[in-house]
Amino acid sequence: MSSAFPLGQPAFVSNVLDRAAHLRGDDSKLMAMEDKSDTRAYVVHRDSLVVKHEESGPRALLSIREALALGANPGTIFLGLRDGAAVFGMGIGAAAVETLMTRSDAGIAELRGMAMQGILPAEQLSAIAMAKSMVGWHQRHGYCANCGARTAMSQGGWKRDCPTCKAEHFPRTDPVVIMLVTSGDKCLLGRQKPFPAGMYSCLAGFVEAAETIEDAVRREIYEESGIRCSEVRYYMTQPWPYPSSLMIGCTAVATTEDITIDFTELEDARWFSRDEAAAMLNRQHPDGLVGPHPFAIAHHLVGRWLEQTS
Repeated sequence: MSSAFPLGQPAFVSNVLDRAAHLRGDDSKLMAMEDKSDTRAYVVHRDSLVVKHEESGPRALLSIREALALGANPGTIFLGLRDGAAVFGMGIGAAAVETLMTRSDAGIAELRGMAMQGILPAEQLSAIAMAKSMVGWHQRHGYCANCGARTAMSQGGWKRDCPTCKAEHFPRTDPVVIMLVTSGDKCLLGRQKPFPAGMYSCLAGFVEAAETIEDAVRREIYEESGIRCSEVRYYMTQPWPYPSSLMIGCTAVATTEDITIDFTELEDARWFSRDEAAAMLNRQHPDGLVGPHPFAIAHHLVGRWLEQTS
């Protein structure tokens, strides 16, 4: 198991920022913070970050001056305070990214890869996730869903206002259930086509309107695998900035075992013994099968079950 993400601590959960929501409406104070020498920012482009290349490795936490010099858009999103210093999120356009790629002192790097390899400090990942989700939300919601007019950022980036119909728009988080289904000494894991070769993980799906978490767990398991289950239990959550979800980790006990795969959702699903699941997490399965990376909550669902049944 990765030392960067010990059991119960997947990526994006260790938030060291004080969100300081009381400052979001104070434009003059936020503008003054941007000029302070200890203010920092994360610059996001799609699923990647702008980084400075240094001897110790890529650095994603930039000063505002560095961010602007590298081509970041001037609009900032106030993420919060760390040890009293402001931290902002910023976006960057495609043209600026192309120019950035020609530089030797800086570049663009994919967030997931850097996090999984432990290149980024684990304690920064929650703030980075916040920046990524918020920048993406602004890029996708520039126009009012009510009247179609161009909206304007307000509240330090945590709201968009429509000047025409006066509608207020707020960032949203999509709830997703992710669950480990067990039956005695075995667990159910599946794989999707985009997964790396040989990788299996927990089943997951979005919570639908007017649906409880428990019902969503039971429905998604049955839809994807044909397995009926009961005894749904909550474990923990993981913010997931792809683009802005909250993974709700649960366990469920199967009441049936015959698998009927929905091939529009899964490429395969099967039962794994406890020994197989342990070997997969440790990358030691004789058939080369692997489990989810410690970066993801699915790894911790399986790891916790193994720990409890050892």
